[in-house]
Amino acid sequence: MKKCGREYPVEYNVCPLDSTVLQSSDPPTSTASAGYPPPPYPVQPQPRKGLPVWAWVLIGVGAFLFIVVPILLALIAIPTIGSIRKKANDISAIRSIQVIVTAESAYEASYPANGFACSLKALGGDPNSGPPNPNAAQLIQPELASGVKSGYIFKISTCTKVNVSGTDRITGYTVTAVPQRVGVTGDRGFCADESGVIKFDPAGSTNCTQAAGGDDQ
Repeated sequence: MKKCGREYPVEYNVCPLDSTVLQSSDPPTSTASAGYPPPPYPVQPQPRKGLPVWAWVLIGVGAFLFIVVPILLALIAIPTIGSIRKKANDISAIRSIQVIVTAESAYEASYPANGFACSLKALGGDPNSGPPNPNAAQLIQPELASGVKSGYIFKISTCTKVNVSGTDRITGYTVTAVPQRVGVTGDRGFCADESGVIKFDPAGSTNCTQAAGGDDQ
């Protein structure tokens, strides 16, 4: 018989008064003979077991891979994204030079007394400000006329001129495009003149000696 302030049948393994585990060294007594209700009787809950070591190892490895793998992929992708951006900027620079050369031809045709424009500002201009004129021919977009576009700096310089009846007429020019940050926004520098031939400087400056191929355009 078990003890818990009083005698209980052997089927009781938890004290109904305070839920402590009962101890017994007495032989079992049936519930019927002792006048107690039949089982089931309350059972002391057993403590839960923790995860095995191998499970914790798998969790740690999974967490490590979850953090490290995306970082590695990002580090691999960054140089690739940079190269793609530079290539896109290079192509954009070549096309912008083509736009400027075309605009120069239109400018000369519109203002033959002036010849070519010797500044991007003269090729640009706001249509809302009035009709085109030699100082604002409205032939290129404002972004390009500002001199900075897609990571490149554009400039018209080295203008040659002749004096006709007291008026300077521009007969030649050089348009250049260099990266804002060589190796970051672009790798090559580009140049063109009134002939329309585009050349590039692999060092990113204006010492253009190599012709830009068809793959660049």
